[in-house]
Amino acid sequence: MSAPPLAPAATDRIVVSSIDKRFDVKGGEFVALENVDFEVPEGGFVTLLGPSGCGKSTLLRIIADVIEPTDGQVSVFGRTPAEARTAGEFGFVFQDPVLLPWRTAAANVELPLQAQGVDKVERRERAAAMLRLVGLEGFEDRQPAKLSGGMARRVAIARALVDEPRVLFLDEPFNGLDELRRRQMNAEVLRIWQATGTTALLVTHNVGEAIMLSDVVLVMGREPGRIIATRPIDLPRPRTLDALLTPEFLAYERELTDLLSASYEGLGDE
Repeated sequence: MSAPPLAPAATDRIVVSSIDKRFDVKGGEFVALENVDFEVPEGGFVTLLGPSGCGKSTLLRIIADVIEPTDGQVSVFGRTPAEARTAGEFGFVFQDPVLLPWRTAAANVELPLQAQGVDKVERRERAAAMLRLVGLEGFEDRQPAKLSGGMARRVAIARALVDEPRVLFLDEPFNGLDELRRRQMNAEVLRIWQATGTTALLVTHNVGEAIMLSDVVLVMGREPGRIIATRPIDLPRPRTLDALLTPEFLAYERELTDLLSASYEGLGDE
């Protein structure tokens, strides 16, 4: 059964209401998501934390209008996901930076603006400003092959933000980085998020990353994918890497690790 209409007052947040997602598979039906409800306030940072196969990326794609739910509704500041996407309110950062190898860092950042027909002078200025924001001033003319993994991810973040989206979707963007580089990128994302005021929704299976970045962590279980716990992160902002050593951070880490471990119970060695 579909969810009831969303309240019209939800113009200051993303509202996910009774989302189900089922896929037809050989021999029957696979329930990827079941009865998922949560909200993300404007300017907030919310993380979907869960094991592989729990549907967290599927849920992100539903909110971002990449796929449709089987049941339920999503409201993005009072619009449907399709309306918000069409209005240019979404920016995406994926697991792979997906940079065009023949284009420079600046030219890669310019891509969304070029697709919209923004004139060359303006898009160069906006790309340069965004590269400064992510700490890559002086690297505008480097091609991806001459950038480190962390730098390539910064270019991807700059590209996602160059059109000033209202919502930034981050789908496990730091997979493949070593732990030290990952923590450094977390600190950079926090700095950029605070500078832009963008609403952020992150998918990750890294507990420390979820705590470091988030206002709220939504822990997901699987079979079917669902939210099993909601944990506000009451750590002061702005946060730095020193926060990783505080008793409060370590307490959150123990709690969320236990919740994440519980989501695997009864699933064998999958």
